[in-house]
Amino acid sequence: MSTQSILNNDSMAFLESYLNNASPTGYESSGQKIWMEYLKPYVDTFITDTYGTAVGIINPNAPFKVVIEGHADEISWYVNYITEDGLIYVIRNGGSDHQIAPSKRVNIHTKNGIIKGVFGWPAIHTRNRDKEENPKISNIFIDLGCETKEQVEKLGVHVGCVITYPDEFIVLNENKFVCRAIDNRMGGFMIAEVARLLHENKKKLPFGLYITNAVQEEVGLRGAEMITQTIKPNVAIITDVCHDSTTPMIDKKIEGETKIGKGPVITYAPAVQNNLRDLIIDTAEEKKIPFQRLASSRVTGTDTDAFAYSNGGVASALISLPLRYMHTTVEMVHKEDVENVIRLIYETILKIENNETFSYYK
Repeated sequence: MSTQSILNNDSMAFLESYLNNASPTGYESSGQKIWMEYLKPYVDTFITDTYGTAVGIINPNAPFKVVIEGHADEISWYVNYITEDGLIYVIRNGGSDHQIAPSKRVNIHTKNGIIKGVFGWPAIHTRNRDKEENPKISNIFIDLGCETKEQVEKLGVHVGCVITYPDEFIVLNENKFVCRAIDNRMGGFMIAEVARLLHENKKKLPFGLYITNAVQEEVGLRGAEMITQTIKPNVAIITDVCHDSTTPMIDKKIEGETKIGKGPVITYAPAVQNNLRDLIIDTAEEKKIPFQRLASSRVTGTDTDAFAYSNGGVASALISLPLRYMHTTVEMVHKEDVENVIRLIYETILKIENNETFSYYK
């Protein structure tokens, strides 16, 4: 299977609509509906849970269960305080970056629909040149063009409304995908493409495959923590993003060296089951899929940790997509890396044997 054959016009149309749709942490259901509609022809059935995680299942009656997983949510803000003159102060919903906020346009999600606003910022002329104040949570604010608190409330905006950025999908230099929320809707996209390829290539699996799009990763892996108790999988392969550490101002001695365009990133960490990881590496080498390595000290910071330490221990591994400018509105990945992550998950699934324990003590 060549990389050129993976992404087709339907794939790209799905990716664009899926990325452009806002799915902030706790409010993922609109994106999940887009995802499930695309996945529907390629799976036998779906399950969903109380908080919105969606799972497409192939062979739902099989006793041995393999999960491939991404997370559906994107970082955002909450309305926290409305001043008497109609300005809005915010708190984070996930790891939103206060430094990129000034002069960004925003969408505030209300029961009346989306209300537009902007993060205001003092003009350069008015700032104290000796000691300029940097953006921080306590001084960034949103302006809706309202003059009073009452006008804000009349629009349907209240404390607790969630706020996202409207930035949409673009392609740079023909092979770089740029958008907000690539972390980690690209993961949901890639696992959906794996399901499509299995279907189109008429592959019959000896086990149940659970294509899992989990909610609430950005606030502590919470969706994965919930759904793994429901599925009770035997194996879990997680895909998320990691940093391209070759852009300016990043210390490779701390972050390691991974770069977009150089292939999927395979992580070494306590939560990563060594035999499963070795199967992934063997698969990459056999199928000539380029890959990179990354080490994590204690936790991977991804849903891998939630799956690994659940249900008495689930053999889990992490295949990451290198990404530039994480948690900004211009997150950037390489098309070839996207295709190679899809290929690597697909080929690895075909190598997993039914009832494989991955035990160290065979």
